[in-house]
Amino acid sequence: MIYILLAVAFSVTVSVLLNLARRANVDIVQAVATNYIVAAGLAVWLLGATPQAALQSDARTPLILLGILLPAIFVMLARSVSSAGIVRTDVAQRLSLFLSLAAAFLLFGEALVPLKVLGIVLALIAVACILWRNQRIERVGWLAPLAVFAGFGAIDICFKLVAQAHAPFPSALLASFLIAMVLCWIAVFARAITRQAALSLRSIGFGVVLGAANFANILFYIRGHQALPNDPSLVFASMNLGVVLLGALVGALAFREKLSWLNWLGLAVAVGAIGVMAIA
Repeated sequence: MIYILLAVAFSVTVSVLLNLARRANVDIVQAVATNYIVAAGLAVWLLGATPQAALQSDARTPLILLGILLPAIFVMLARSVSSAGIVRTDVAQRLSLFLSLAAAFLLFGEALVPLKVLGIVLALIAVACILWRNQRIERVGWLAPLAVFAGFGAIDICFKLVAQAHAPFPSALLASFLIAMVLCWIAVFARAITRQAALSLRSIGFGVVLGAANFANILFYIRGHQALPNDPSLVFASMNLGVVLLGALVGALAFREKLSWLNWLGLAVAVGAIGVMAIA
């Protein structure tokens, strides 16, 4: 379980870093672009990944989509953490897995199990409760976490398509990192040339830390599955419950995020939804 605890810690660390980025005057596009250099390098070093195996498979289309979605969702994560807080963002990210479960029934022909249907319904109720706010706010206040919810669901579906093409996961991960890295740096240089955002050592340095935390989250999650090969539901439930609960504690205690009774009810329903899926 130590791997899962580390994966939980680094997942919440990514959210904390994105929260601090705006306060530290970090250009998030440059930070995300640097993050993918670090993540790609660590994938080669620690996982022995090579992109050729993935790119030579039938997974090219979902890999290209992943290369676009991964940096886009990182930017949206930053906006969501800034506008809606760590608690709502972490829950939206974790509950997005239920969209991929729905896709498994609708697109991939999996059998419809009543408990899984109940889990999906509870997840959607939890999202509605967690994103609800009584006061008037700008649309981005709820659109950003909703985009995180939809975006991570789309990313998980792309990874399922990659798996169906029998592309090795480390190689597919590296290939998507490299595509995202190229697209991000094109955006960075375009913004620098048009004088929208000059290159910043602060942002690049921040991206190194972000990349290390992001990759550590992925690495320890993979190690958790490898250490418990016969208990995938335990890994799934532990990871998602851990992130939801730790994210709530960090958001409430460290960043003074205010949640209504309905938001707390949504958190409880989210825990219930994850628990249902763990036993389904």
